[in-house]
Amino acid sequence: MVKLLPVPLGIGVLAGGLLVWERRARKHAERLGAATLETLLATIDANDAVTGAHVRRVADYSLILVDAAGFEERIRRSIERVALFHDIGKIHEAITDIFHDGSRLTPAERRAVMTHPLRGAQVLAPLAYFFPDLPEGVLCHHERWDGKGYPRHLKGTQIPISARIVAIADTFDAITHTRPYKKGRSVTDATNALLAGRGTQFQAELVDLFLSPPVMELIELSMAKTFAPSRKNQRRGRGKVSRPVPDITFRWRTVDAAPRQRDR
Repeated sequence: MVKLLPVPLGIGVLAGGLLVWERRARKHAERLGAATLETLLATIDANDAVTGAHVRRVADYSLILVDAAGFEERIRRSIERVALFHDIGKIHEAITDIFHDGSRLTPAERRAVMTHPLRGAQVLAPLAYFFPDLPEGVLCHHERWDGKGYPRHLKGTQIPISARIVAIADTFDAITHTRPYKKGRSVTDATNALLAGRGTQFQAELVDLFLSPPVMELIELSMAKTFAPSRKNQRRGRGKVSRPVPDITFRWRTVDAAPRQRDR
């Protein structure tokens, strides 16, 4: 029988201290990553409120589809992040003025707009340490199931699942909501567009799930909240309509939290 030698007390204390330090460092890193994302989202809102509202609606629709598909929480959070930042490349100075112009896009302007997935991935590349799948998902959200998308012409399951889901939610919102350069159309028009792209632009199974009655009911409820006038404006009889947008589910801290004490 082999007799085990006792571990010196000092080594045990040191190992325990290292574990505590590692957990604390990981917590700080997670907080830093989330804080950076919140700052970027606030930048989108400040630079272009229309795009800020759009990405939040796309995130909300994407999460409805994700929940219906039964994905695990890790994938759910990943898809939410890609949805919220899929258009961050549009705040580049070469593109942002195009959307503020208000006129229909010219062919040259469309080519410029098509660079936004790559620009967005470049903006988010430094965050790959915290969120390794975020730049890739943003880069791929205009790829097509049949390989005819851009910028890399990926096909089928070569496209990250986050980008496949966001592409459907993005298209639905782009059709149903007014932009400076185009007027929004009906839910029926958006439904027909998704059906037309089923199996070519979009993964067929995801389109079928998105357009299923239970999911569409939740989508339309989300849309109703977005367009509902606030009670405050109704009471005061103001003509301006408040259009709240879904809030993000991740935060580096809660809004009402008391100031944190520094870790010692």
